[in-house]
Amino acid sequence: MRAIILAAGRGSRMKNLTDDRPKCLVELHGRALLDWQLHALRGGGIDDIAIVTGYRREMLANRGLVEFHNSRWAQTNMVTSLSCAREWLEAAPCVVSYSDIFYDATAVRALMTCRAALAVTFDPQWQRLWTKRFGDPLLDAETFRLAPDAAHLAEIGNKPKTVDEVQGQYMGLLRFTPEGWHEVEMLREAMPQGVRDAMHMTGTLQKIIETGRVSVAALPYSGMWGEVDSGEDLAVYAAGIGHDFAM
Repeated sequence: MRAIILAAGRGSRMKNLTDDRPKCLVELHGRALLDWQLHALRGGGIDDIAIVTGYRREMLANRGLVEFHNSRWAQTNMVTSLSCAREWLEAAPCVVSYSDIFYDATAVRALMTCRAALAVTFDPQWQRLWTKRFGDPLLDAETFRLAPDAAHLAEIGNKPKTVDEVQGQYMGLLRFTPEGWHEVEMLREAMPQGVRDAMHMTGTLQKIIETGRVSVAALPYSGMWGEVDSGEDLAVYAAGIGHDFAM
């Protein structure tokens, strides 16, 4: 199996921390976020890894990774960046990782062994970490509701009114088979370019759920992980907040 890391954006909420580097090269405990991702992916058994570049692409060269470049990174969102790697997505199953997260190899292996056309990992115990990051956990939360079988997604990406609408936190780590990616391409082809360029990942997953042609498997994960959106997040993780966070 292959893996694709999405690293095209600058990460404007990081402020001056990304003035001279892409977000994935911001360091956590002395190691770039990108290195945490590579360690987990390779630890899960994936050695064929690509990166979608954009901002400061030259800083991501010569790392032994296949590059797909989004020349329109400043005008487009994450799904358009991912589409730059369609050559891989159309050919074989691919784990897809955001570049501003960290996790361990067990999350990677769960995705690799899942048979679904499209799968996401999620944190069912999300409230502790989100409270530490934002105070009010609903401040930055999106809906995440499971289907009655508790194995598939029923809703994602909307604004929740209560924590009951958030049964887990989407992590930014998912897996597409060619069938799953084909569903994304079908949706994108039907959109005007402006809408297509602005489409984010959770909104795309919600549209896939609504069409009903492909189910989205939801895999619970309880290991170490976190999302880094700001300098304040780095301070939270430096204090050891997170599930079994140990460096």
